[in-house]
Formats: sequence, structure tokens, C-alpha cells
Amino acid sequence: MNAAEKQLRARNLRLLAGLAGLFLLPLAVAFWLYYATDWRPIGTVNHGELIQPPRPLPAYSGLPADLFHRKWTLVYIGDGQCDDACRNALLVMRQTRLSLNNEMTRVERVFLATGNCCAQDFLQREHPGLKVFAAPADLKPFPAGEQANSVFIVDPLGNLMMRHDARQNPKGFLQDLKILLKYSQIG
Repeated sequence: MNAAEKQLRARNLRLLAGLAGLFLLPLAVAFWLYYATDWRPIGTVNHGELIQPPRPLPAYSGLPADLFHRKWTLVYIGDGQCDDACRNALLVMRQTRLSLNNEMTRVERVFLATGNCCAQDFLQREHPGLKVFAAPADLKPFPAGEQANSVFIVDPLGNLMMRHDARQNPKGFLQDLKILLKYSQIG
């Protein structure tokens, strides 16, 4: 092998190493960032507040045993006389469920009335299909504060997993629910 061939071979090997580095270096950096550091991407896709870790709901006395175990459940907790915040939250729940079209049969709505139960004529007229129950005394798994404006999502395994503020973006609530139903193999 003469000097010209050795130079050509060395140049080809450098070119091959450069191309391999061009493709393998970003992959190596990604693996290092993901597995060797605590860095995680900041952006999230969800619009609601994830409840971390998901909280399993206990079997409440006075409520059907399988209430939170068959379908995805939208839960609102509020006074049974249903003030403006309650009416808004129930409206958001109803419209969001209706917007799911074919998937709406996988979702049910539950209203847990904390007292003064209930404005039955309003609830039956405006929210057919809404399941209304007197709230159990112990609602510890549900985060306290802002419950009057919160709609909670419970998965079909009975885990409380997300909270949405009914005063905020209802389209974001719908998008979150669509994603959950799309990728869920349960309920």
C-alpha cells in the first residue's frame, strides 16, 4: 500500500467516524441527560393539575361500592343548593362529557353534596344522568381548598388522579379527558 492509498484510507476513516459521531453523539447525550441527571423537560401536555401520586378512593358507606370502579368519573363536591360556582362546574362537566361524542359512554358524572341536599328540580332538568349522593364525612383523598370550583377525575380503578378548575379553560379539560380516554385500555 503506497502513501496515497494510506492517506485516502485515513481520510475515509475520519469521514466515517465523523458521520458516526454525528448520529451517535445526540443519542449518547440524550441517554446521559435522561438516566444520569435529574433534568426533565419542563413542558407538560396536561391542562389540569395532576394529583401525584394518584390517590385510591376508599369504599365510602352510603355510596355504591362500584361507583368509582366502572368508568372514568367526573366528580364535583359542593353544597346541595347549588350556587353559581356549582352550576358552572356542573355545566362544564356536562358539556365536556357531551363533547366526547362516541366516547361519552365511558364517562359518568357524580355530584357529592356536602349539605342542604338537593336542588332536585334544577339537577333533574338541567343535568339528566348526573348521579347525586350525599357526600361522606371523610373526603380526605380529595384535596381541600377550592373544591367549590374543582372538577375531579377518577380513573376506572378508583384512583383520584386529576383536578381541573371549572372557571378555567374548558377546552383544556376536554383535551385532557380525550387524551386519557385515547390512551387508556380501561373503562
